[in-house]
Amino acid sequence: MKRIRVALAGNPNSGKTTIFNMLTGAKQRVANYPGVTVEIKEGKCTHGDYEMILADLPGTYSLAAYSEEELIARNFINERKCDVVVHVIDSANIERNLYLTTQLLEMNVPLVLVFNMADIAKQKGLIFDTEKLSQLLHAPIVSAVGRKEKGRDELLDAIAKTAGAEHRDTSQLVRYGTDIEEELSKIETLLENERGLIEKYAKRWTAVKLLEQDEEIFSKITNDDLKKAVGESVAHIESIYKDRPDIVIADRRYGFISGACSETIKTTVEARHNISDSIDAVVIHRVFGLPIFLLLMYVVFFLTFKLGAYPMAGLEWLFDSAAGGIEQVWPVGHMLWLKSLLIDGIIAGVGGVIVFLPNILLLFLGIAFLEDTGYMARAAFIMDRIMHKMGLHGKSFIPMLIGFGCSVPAIMATRILENRRNRLTTIMVIPLFSCGAKLTIYALIIPAFFPAYMQGPMLWIIYIIGIVLAVIAARVLRNTLFRGETMPFVMELPPYRMPTLRAIAIHMWQRAWMYLKKAGTIILGISVILWALSSYPKPAPESLEGLSAEQVGQAELEYSAIGRFGKAIEPVLKPIGFDWKIGTALIGATAVKEVFVSQLGIVYSVDDTEAGSATLGDKLKKAYTPLTGFCIMLFCLIYAPCTATLAITRVETQSWRWPILQFAYLTALAYLLTLVTYQIGRLMI
Repeated sequence: MKRIRVALAGNPNSGKTTIFNMLTGAKQRVANYPGVTVEIKEGKCTHGDYEMILADLPGTYSLAAYSEEELIARNFINERKCDVVVHVIDSANIERNLYLTTQLLEMNVPLVLVFNMADIAKQKGLIFDTEKLSQLLHAPIVSAVGRKEKGRDELLDAIAKTAGAEHRDTSQLVRYGTDIEEELSKIETLLENERGLIEKYAKRWTAVKLLEQDEEIFSKITNDDLKKAVGESVAHIESIYKDRPDIVIADRRYGFISGACSETIKTTVEARHNISDSIDAVVIHRVFGLPIFLLLMYVVFFLTFKLGAYPMAGLEWLFDSAAGGIEQVWPVGHMLWLKSLLIDGIIAGVGGVIVFLPNILLLFLGIAFLEDTGYMARAAFIMDRIMHKMGLHGKSFIPMLIGFGCSVPAIMATRILENRRNRLTTIMVIPLFSCGAKLTIYALIIPAFFPAYMQGPMLWIIYIIGIVLAVIAARVLRNTLFRGETMPFVMELPPYRMPTLRAIAIHMWQRAWMYLKKAGTIILGISVILWALSSYPKPAPESLEGLSAEQVGQAELEYSAIGRFGKAIEPVLKPIGFDWKIGTALIGATAVKEVFVSQLGIVYSVDDTEAGSATLGDKLKKAYTPLTGFCIMLFCLIYAPCTATLAITRVETQSWRWPILQFAYLTALAYLLTLVTYQIGRLMI
């Protein structure tokens, strides 16, 4: 007969002892564990081919080390004195009881959940989707009424099955947000040197306990570097949240619980009557939730242009003045190539990108505020319903949200998706989300072609188009290349918090600094190359005789390497409303999206005989129509991802097949939709 050791854990008054008595009957004794003054009852029962040894652990609300009961319960579990942990839950008070569940999941132990007092929960109007909740928590759930001995056989079956099954890692089901996860990752890396500690305890759980400043676990550390790192991590978290890490972590656990309950409690008269719940009743409402999300994003985009217009004008004046100053002081006829490089290459190229830094800062400020208040988690929850219909879970929307900043970390974030089909689908559609680099293009085009009252709505429209296309593409991919079931996942709903100015500033500046660093390195290098291609080779002087200064500039540009290439591809671009100048910018943007702006700045600067006479936006407005401007944004939204995105897709999928497909289908889709838009637009104008 096989022997299984089982530990029963649960909150006080959850009916844990009643369940223990139901399973063991009279076969009980008080266990005398060394150093333990709190009683642990032990009992036996047989079920099929199994003999089960059950330990009734002290009732506890959590697994901190604040009381002897908590310490005994967690040490018993951590020291692997059991094969299965049975968590007895008062199902009539589900959210409070599930807090202990989150900690047991983090300990990565084989777990069975007993929803005790099921009759009382039913009387209170609670109806559970236990099958779905079981999938979310990676643990079987058994409904029981211990005092009536209902659910006994089902529970014993679940214990036997769990003991014999391959265990799934549950240590990272509960996520704590970017800031805390980064600190946990640092601590986990240093824990590799504490072999004795992580052989005894789960590494993730140990890292969390250190960040929570658990004295018992901290006392076991021997590595001074680890102690120092933990102290720095604690200070960093406190500086951002103005609260102790253990309080913030507890908030996140309740957010996980709130998300799980929101997805699996079908009808309930029970609620946590607090501010978060009152707000959630409106912002994640099935009818009003999506319009509120769209409205908030519209407000962010409106303010991005409204408030950004003034500092943007200041930066334009600064770069125009710099170009004009160089033009005035430069010796006549002396090293004209260097003057052109400075004015037409660096200032027009890099300066043309940096001009939009205020818009980038304001957009990231708005998103950081929504993230830190807890609202963006609600946005993912709202989108979860839509994602389900498209064959994905709302969990996929998390890396998609990151994609609003940059596609590279967004694709890396798909590692949280356990199902490979879901992960590949998400990777393939992430480039459709407007990243910060694409915002640079929008920030150039929108003010150039649309009046002030239309600028916020136009940015909102282009972002929504990206989201809608991503959802549709995901549905198509799930129905064709990536058929299969969707794995469930808990969408956390953390309590609302008023973010600190420091936290918002840090998150905003991290993204803005990435933008500036790219402008000062990659974009600078590409701008110099594109300037050279736009300036050389030069036509023979005799071919320019008799031409005006404006005609000379145009002729030299068309004769250059980039001009010739642009002319070669122009026939393909004409049906979608683009000329060869836009074509050359699109080629450069394949490497880095911001280069689209740099290249147009270079082309129109090289072509302009009066440096600084007009902004790039003014020049574009004279050359193209608003329809062409919209088509530029639409094409840039959809077409080929940048080289960094293609490279990370190759790394994450371990195949060239997927980045090649990503490049091909997005470019084809961009051309097709832009063609339809431009041709229909021409007929309507």
